[in-house]
Amino acid sequence: MSPAPAGAPVSYKGWAGIRRAFATPSAGTLALLGFGSGLPFLLIASQTLSTRLRDVGMDLHSIGLISLASFFYLLKFLWAPLLDRHAFPLLGFMGRRRSWLLLSQVGVTVALFALAFSRPELGVAGLVGWVLFASFMGATQDSVVDAYRIEIASESAQAALAATYILGYRIGLIVGGAGALYLAQFSDWRWAYMAMSGLMLLPILATLVCREPAIPQATVERRIDFVGAFWQPISSFFTHNGPAVALALLLFVGFFKFPDQVIGVMAGPFYLDSGFTKADIATVSKLFGVWMGVVGAFAGGAAVAAFGFRRMLLVASLGVALSNLAFLLMAQHPGQLWTFYAALSADNLFQGFAGVVLVAFMSSLTDRNFTATQYGLLVSLANLPGKFVGGVSGYIVEASSYSTFFILSALTVIPTLLLLAWLWRRIVDPVAPPAAPPAD
Repeated sequence: MSPAPAGAPVSYKGWAGIRRAFATPSAGTLALLGFGSGLPFLLIASQTLSTRLRDVGMDLHSIGLISLASFFYLLKFLWAPLLDRHAFPLLGFMGRRRSWLLLSQVGVTVALFALAFSRPELGVAGLVGWVLFASFMGATQDSVVDAYRIEIASESAQAALAATYILGYRIGLIVGGAGALYLAQFSDWRWAYMAMSGLMLLPILATLVCREPAIPQATVERRIDFVGAFWQPISSFFTHNGPAVALALLLFVGFFKFPDQVIGVMAGPFYLDSGFTKADIATVSKLFGVWMGVVGAFAGGAAVAAFGFRRMLLVASLGVALSNLAFLLMAQHPGQLWTFYAALSADNLFQGFAGVVLVAFMSSLTDRNFTATQYGLLVSLANLPGKFVGGVSGYIVEASSYSTFFILSALTVIPTLLLLAWLWRRIVDPVAPPAAPPAD
């Protein structure tokens, strides 16, 4: 293969490329947009919300059911075609991507402020309503940020920009997790949610000052009717892979994160029931744990670069499932911090590792003519089964025990391994193009 011609785009591969990408305005923008996506997630769809509900005395099965109110994060692919085709009418002067970004960010800000004044101990109707609204706006924000990231830079820069986005997202998780729990511990939940609402001004500012990406040119003719908007991306996926392989791929993606997600809702209540304070949870789960996830993500990226994602899919599947068994240490030794650190080390390392592997795999499956819709569908599918089972996880714990629950969650990896065995010879790692020479 001949070397890249002079004047070719600068390569963003390797550590030098990552450093180069961090210095670009687009990378800074993606870090702030990632922060905006990560900040509300735990507050409305995961452990911070469930910890708040348990803290006011709510029973486990009610917490699990309330968690289903954040289901819009699983269904964002349904309105992705609308976001791809049109700007939000009242903000159309900002452009197609930035108009939806501003709308969704303001919506999340308003919802978090309203949740600050919700009183779940007096009734959950208002809280559930605002969680529904926040999850719709948060899911819309995520979809638009993904599309913005793809369109704002060349293909060679995508990995580096994804890294800056993930860094911002992880910092958002730390603030929405540890930051909110610290504020709740030393003040109250109202001030915690009000502070998180105020921090959404950072991604809003980034949206106001960033540039609108150019509209990508489609390489296939897109139908403009309902079928064209919603069915064409799906039919393209099945046509490209064949019906049997396409169905197996979708099932595999759906089951891949199942062992981890099935315990997500119960994690916060489990920590409290194990005798840890909100400050303990903030320190170990939301600070230490998130940074361990960053380490796992870098390890996953290096492993995919060195070995491809096929073998790493096997390693990640087993790691995510087996890491659930580390929580048995906490169940057997309640209140002992060393077990908390050990369990969260295993859990977050493999979560971070598996997350990067899955992103690489899903990205290889998407047709660039329908990137936003197909990628949104795959992301939603990756979260859907575990989310719904997580909604009834409280009943499982109350009917058995936390220890039994963790063992059962680890065994749910079996369908994933069976599907991977069938797909093994059908999964082909993409061949990386040669790196372009550095710019003078």
